Amino acid sequence: MTPFSTFITFLFTVLLATSAAALPVTTETGLTARASAPAAPHWVVYSDKWISGETGPPKTTDLVGYNTFLLSFWMSTGAADQAVMWSQMDAATRTSTKAEYEKAGIKLMVSAFGSSEAPTTSGADPVKTADSLATWVIQYGLDGVDIDYEDFQAMNKKDGTAENWLIKFTTELRKKLPSPQYVITHAPVAPWFSGAPTYPSGAYLAVDKAVGSMIDWYNIQFYNQYTEYTTCDGLLTKSSSQWPKSSVFEIAASGVPFNKLVIGKPATTGDQTNGGFMSTGDLATCIKTAKGKGWDAGVMTWQYPDGDSAWIKAVRAQAFPV
Repeated sequence: MTPFSTFITFLFTVLLATSAAALPVTTETGLTARASAPAAPHWVVYSDKWISGETGPPKTTDLVGYNTFLLSFWMSTGAADQAVMWSQMDAATRTSTKAEYEKAGIKLMVSAFGSSEAPTTSGADPVKTADSLATWVIQYGLDGVDIDYEDFQAMNKKDGTAENWLIKFTTELRKKLPSPQYVITHAPVAPWFSGAPTYPSGAYLAVDKAVGSMIDWYNIQFYNQYTEYTTCDGLLTKSSSQWPKSSVFEIAASGVPFNKLVIGKPATTGDQTNGGFMSTGDLATCIKTAKGKGWDAGVMTWQYPDGDSAWIKAVRAQAFPV
């Protein structure tokens, strides 16, 4: 084979692969999943509350300023709350809703587990659980999945039990939900990035080292740690000695990619359990400071409808105006 014909063959192969990667993925329900992983910044909101008169996700006009909407929660025992509502909608309504979100540039995903489930402690098999979750995501035509793993009992063993479960689970999940067709995010609490000696087994630094390339970004919960992460300094540059090295820039210094560190905050004091709330004005100031230092990952909030369009617009106002 001549060099020219070798080049032509190579070029054709590259073009074919590129075209294949760009093709939409049609699901079992006829819905179309996104064909490319999104770039930062990510503006993310969870939805778990029951809302009177609601029959599914809100209209996209109520979500201006967001680009990711998470239906909560899928559980190993089956879908619940907003996730089950999505599954109970008729196929035509799901199709039209998904098309509306696609047109608005908003990813529609499901969040798994949450605080109500401890999959490692309960003995859930990580591979089988990942397979079940992936099947559900594909069946109901979503853009991907967020892993809100809150098995504190397992992580607090500090012996690698939680980390190994998450690594096996994420590896299998990515096999079944390949990139870039599907998005996979995780939502760890910020202290889990403290690493050793706080967590000798590594916690989420070990997870990121092993399977971080399979995770598109982290919706980090910078809340429910009392007074931690309630100032720009504590949130961005220097966390307390109780949870060292767990502010945004310290996590980045530990080796986690800067553009994956999405800052998560409760929308109101009623959306927190024990602290972490910041006003939209204070948070906006922190976001402006972070952007000035090269950060652009985005913001997550728990939860809609408290974290509505007005909330995210106020948070973005100083650095990423809508």
